[in-house]
Amino acid sequence: MAETVLALSNAAIYQRESLILSEVDVEVKKGDFVYLIGKTGTGKSSFMKTLYGDIPLKEGEGSIVGFDLRKLKEKKIPYLRRKLGVVFQDFKLLNDRTVKDNLIFVLRATGWKDKSEMNHRIDKVLDKVGMKTKNFKYPYQLSGGEQQRIAIARALLNDPELILADEPTGNLDPQTSVEVMEVLQEINKNGNTILMATHDYALLLKYPSKTLKCDGQKVFEVIQKSA
Repeated sequence: MAETVLALSNAAIYQRESLILSEVDVEVKKGDFVYLIGKTGTGKSSFMKTLYGDIPLKEGEGSIVGFDLRKLKEKKIPYLRRKLGVVFQDFKLLNDRTVKDNLIFVLRATGWKDKSEMNHRIDKVLDKVGMKTKNFKYPYQLSGGEQQRIAIARALLNDPELILADEPTGNLDPQTSVEVMEVLQEINKNGNTILMATHDYALLLKYPSKTLKCDGQKVFEVIQKSA
């Protein structure tokens, strides 16, 4: 049996005092590729933020990569994030430093010390996303698709148990979206578990997988009709 990396049971997700999602029951197992869909404003981002500790879980039960979300103390959040890879819609790369220095910054922040080990790790993740030759470039010298590949490489640095991709193709044109999706598919085939929030239904049709939907303050699994 594949181990569970994310489980929510009867969870309620609030943004400050407002109830966003209720009675949430979700399970993601190691090796899964799961979509999270729903219109803007239905709670996808709040759901994701709860998973990486930006919004506290106040009701129900939740565990993610071995952390209890109900008992998650602020000082433990950096440790949780070391076991998660988060990919954002707007890349969140630092424009004042090269690709390599962006990645070194993350490694140092998460406790890496040995320079040769850091260099080796950076080469490895850039190779995985097809960007090994771009390590000396600055983010603003790269296309949107290339920047998102770097963001995926950054998410892979600490070999996370779960990658949370929040609208990773939201700022990209359809062709580039497909290229980024191919990278995520490949990473998933290599054993990384991925939960991806998206409103790009064309990708769901092209790469069908388990799909959760946010609607009416609930999260439920939708069964995709095969083409």
